[in-house]
Amino acid sequence: MAQKKKQTKVNISKAGIILKPQIITEYTSVLPNLCSWLKRRKISIYFSELEEERIKKIFKSPLKGIQFLPLNKLHKEMDINITLGGDGTLLGFGRLSEKNSAPIFGVNMGNLGFITEFSKSEFFEGLSSIINGNCVINKVPLFKVQIHKGKKKVFETHFLNDLVISKNDISRMFSFAVENTQEHIYNLSGDGLIVSSPTGSTAYSLAAGGPIINPEVSALVLTPICPHSLTHRPIVVNDKETLLIRIPSKTDAVTVTLDGQELKEAEQRSVITISKSTTRYVKIIANPQRTYFQTLKEKFTYGGRSL
Repeated sequence: MAQKKKQTKVNISKAGIILKPQIITEYTSVLPNLCSWLKRRKISIYFSELEEERIKKIFKSPLKGIQFLPLNKLHKEMDINITLGGDGTLLGFGRLSEKNSAPIFGVNMGNLGFITEFSKSEFFEGLSSIINGNCVINKVPLFKVQIHKGKKKVFETHFLNDLVISKNDISRMFSFAVENTQEHIYNLSGDGLIVSSPTGSTAYSLAAGGPIINPEVSALVLTPICPHSLTHRPIVVNDKETLLIRIPSKTDAVTVTLDGQELKEAEQRSVITISKSTTRYVKIIANPQRTYFQTLKEKFTYGGRSL
């Protein structure tokens, strides 16, 4: 939802559809209706090749004109990808985005939904508007994460919302150092740390006491989780700096969680680096009927009280 652009035309002949994992009954009505709607407009329909068995269970009639592709081809070969689920569905698919990936039309099938721009009651109207040439695409940056052990890189991935460092053991405090490329920021002892983008500032970071960051701000927020020292508070830093989190030798392995969906263990004496990607971002189609602060008031009942 960052870096809003002027209206652009998206010519749609191929549409990918991405579903929330494992759900069937939620899609028995909306998915056949969506596919029929797209077919009437001569738009080819594609799903992930991992979804073939589930799609057969959702559709009551034999499948015609539906094709299946690997996820990376949905990113590269579609004109638009439609995520039907919630923020997690969009995050899981969007985290794989590259520079040339198709824009994502996010549909919220539930109640909250902050990143997904369209509700299930309005998305057909939104798709019609896009087909008619009224489309605003927001480029949301991805953040690269690497884990090094000595001089060896042992892991690399990206996140859109947040990275969380926590202990494998329940309710066990641990210590680590946080730096940027210029200087040491602080040593932290506690239950962990949330490194959140503006997109993710309204998720776990907010629940842990972090600030809401407008998506137009180029920043990351460091939100301690139950810090041992009461002087530690969330800090907003420039996202142009590379962050380094050092796990000391006296600390056992910790868990690194990306967007609440991907986990990796970082051993003692590991260094976790976080930097804004210069080549990868997620293209999210904006809802022209929504603004950022309207969404805050609607989803969080934030500042909506009458004066």
